[in-house]
Parts: sequence; structure tokens; C-alpha cells
Amino acid sequence: MDPLEIDATPPAPKPLALSASRAADFRQCPLLYRLKTVDRIPEPKTRAQVLGTVVHAVLEELYGLEQSERAPERAAELVPTAVDRFYELESGAEVVPSEQRPEFQAEVAALVSALYGVEDPQRFTPESCERYIITATDAGTPLNGYLDRVDVAPTGEVRVVDYKTGKPPHPRFQDKAMFQMRFYALMYQRTHGVIPAQLKLIYLKNGSWLTLTPDLAMMSSTERELDVLWSEIVEAGESGDFRPKTSRLCDWCNHQALCPAFGGTPPEYPGWPGVRVVPTGTP
Repeated sequence: MDPLEIDATPPAPKPLALSASRAADFRQCPLLYRLKTVDRIPEPKTRAQVLGTVVHAVLEELYGLEQSERAPERAAELVPTAVDRFYELESGAEVVPSEQRPEFQAEVAALVSALYGVEDPQRFTPESCERYIITATDAGTPLNGYLDRVDVAPTGEVRVVDYKTGKPPHPRFQDKAMFQMRFYALMYQRTHGVIPAQLKLIYLKNGSWLTLTPDLAMMSSTERELDVLWSEIVEAGESGDFRPKTSRLCDWCNHQALCPAFGGTPPEYPGWPGVRVVPTGTP
């Protein structure tokens, strides 16, 4: 090919794997899953999303310090740098206008400070933070995702922790929240051969938390649940039949203009990109 000639051939789509968020998308609405994951239609970032991103970055940096250095005052010192990075590297002003920056930074600082009302970061050191895992079930369902934090006690017990910057769910919606944690626990079990002793969701907005103690029966049930879900996704992907499912959550959907339930028309189906093949137990 001539060096000045432009290759107009689009890159082959990446094969897909199942994450906790994509699983939630399909369960909420198959068309939403398709538009976000298969068509890869971008969605505008929200203030809540970037707030979570910045808070997670601060907490990851905090736990990267020596244990004795993780005092509340030191955590507060990490916040301005993380906010600066957000504005400089991620075009933060497009989501949070510059005039709102002081309020945004204060909210980040308050959420980081709230962690100290739940636990003392100076009393332990996590085994890992923001760890990416990719694995598969026995049936071949490919799984991937990030674990916010993994703690391992001196006696070997494992705790998987996830931070939320929003409010805790109403009790009747707690099962939906814990689905994500069961997903993470299964990934950990598949890659390490150990079922976490505890799953913990920390809600920094009000300093509360939810915990769950998984067992083998729960992991087996979760694996079957994900296998069924993935088979439904693959079937829809191969046929192109991702039907919309309406609910109250439609009020917050960015894709109503492309949804037949709201008089829209989805784009031409780009085709199923295939499935990522992952050997069981691969970290």
C-alpha cells in the first residue's frame, strides 16, 4: 500500500465478554445492551459518573501509600491533584463546568472523608486495588471486570469491596445491587479457587454499607444465572433481535430517539462481533 493511501477498511469489531454492568444492561433492556455494546454508540458522561471516577482514583492512590501515611489529612491532600488531573487529562470542564469546580472538589473530598467513618485505612493494606480480571465459567461464558478492592486477612479470608458514591438502594432493590457483587465473587473464585468470605458495598454518600457472605451454592447459582443470560445475549446477537423492554428506567435512557418503543429507529445492525474465548481460570 502506498504510504499516502488511506485504508478505509473499518477495524474488525472486538469479541465480547460479559461484565456486571453489561449484564445489568441486558436484563434492563436488550436493545439498550445492543446500542451500548454492539453498536458502541457513545453516551455523554454524567456528573455522577465522573464523580465516581475521581473518588475511586483518590482511594486507589490512598491505598498505594504506606499504611502509616493514610491519615485523613493525607487523603484530603490527594483530592486537588486528582481533580486537576480530571480537568487536564479528561476534559473535565465538558462535564463539570469550571465555575462548578470548587463545589465538585468539595464533594469529592467529602466522599473520600466519609470512608473513615466506615473503616480505618491505616489499620490494613489491601491485597489489590482496581484489579482487572478476565475469566470464564465452565460453560464458556466469558467474564470480565474490575474489582475496586480485595482485602486478604492474615488468616487467609478474602473480602471483595466495592465503593459507591451514590445513596444506598431501597431494601427491595438490594438484590439488584448485590448481583454485581456476586458477579465479582464468582470471577474471584474462578481465578483464585477461593470463595470470598465477605462481599462489601460501601456507600460513601452516607457512610453506610451492605455485606453478603457467599457460599458454594450461591456461586453455583450465580454461574448458572450468567450462563443463561449469556446464551440469551448470544442468541439475540446472532439473530440481531434485541427487543426493547420498557420500564421507569426509560426516563433516564440516552437512546430514546433510536428506540421503537418511543417512535425511533435503531441504526442498521452491524452484525454480531463474536465471543471472546477465555480459558477457565485465566486472570
